[in-house]
Amino acid sequence: MDDSETTAPFWWCVEIEADSQDALLSLADISGGIGAEVLELEQAGGRTRARVYYLWEQTVCGSTDIDAKTAELNAAALGARVVSRCKVENRNWHTAHIDAFPPLNVGTRLTVTAPWHEEEDYASDGRVTLRINPGAAFGTGRHESTQIALTLLERFVRPGDRVMDVGTGSGILVIAALKLGASHGAARDVDPVAVAEAKSNAAINNIADGALDIRLGSLLDDADDGEFDLLTANILLAPNLALLPSVPHALAKFLPPGTAIFSGMTTEEREIFLAAVNAVGGSVVAELTLDVWWGCAVKFDKS
Repeated sequence: MDDSETTAPFWWCVEIEADSQDALLSLADISGGIGAEVLELEQAGGRTRARVYYLWEQTVCGSTDIDAKTAELNAAALGARVVSRCKVENRNWHTAHIDAFPPLNVGTRLTVTAPWHEEEDYASDGRVTLRINPGAAFGTGRHESTQIALTLLERFVRPGDRVMDVGTGSGILVIAALKLGASHGAARDVDPVAVAEAKSNAAINNIADGALDIRLGSLLDDADDGEFDLLTANILLAPNLALLPSVPHALAKFLPPGTAIFSGMTTEEREIFLAAVNAVGGSVVAELTLDVWWGCAVKFDKS
């Protein structure tokens, strides 16, 4: 028996649209998918898409026929709709995962890369390298909102700053701040998985013991008055609005005043957030837009 008889010559790839990522992943699971790739940036009408992969000879939803399969997926619960289907050539999925995260330059001073890339794999050109493992927590550096936050951070972080990162995810922002010269960082997230991954990424980046305090927490519940020089929050509009009123007390009151960097919002949400900033005595000192995503840096009146 030759290799063509024992190795799948191709995979089925079915692109599915649903109301949420959870619905897509549930459908991928119950339909027998062997892998799923969420297309975070390909949204239509608030719906999310994913590519689900199946073995070429696999029985999926009770059928090995691709047309019957997609018909059953179309009729499935969870409000899903099949957008397209195709065959993809067989490949080494571990290698594909590695190749999916090449080094990426962000702003003028940073390069984000996965930990398996060696420095000789890319030209650093004197940039600061952030080694981030692309795990379950948000913040690989690939999303525009993270790139906005990093670009603003490299502009406003100062040597010796004390930094707070709210909703830290992978820890990429606070790690970047420390590698750009901040003296101490604190990071909070409500997700235990994110806390564990942030700690792992800090170790990968050789962050010194005692320089970074990562723990479970919500917003600025445990922040002392005037404790931080720089605050970062790459979260969505609603949690940013909830966070905003408590930011002025957490930022340093001496000159120069502290800065807060907010990202994770869309250009359509800009005016809502600007009004909220004004209501708490803040002033936007920088803004940045990438595609539909928007972020800003804010200072507060300490008088």
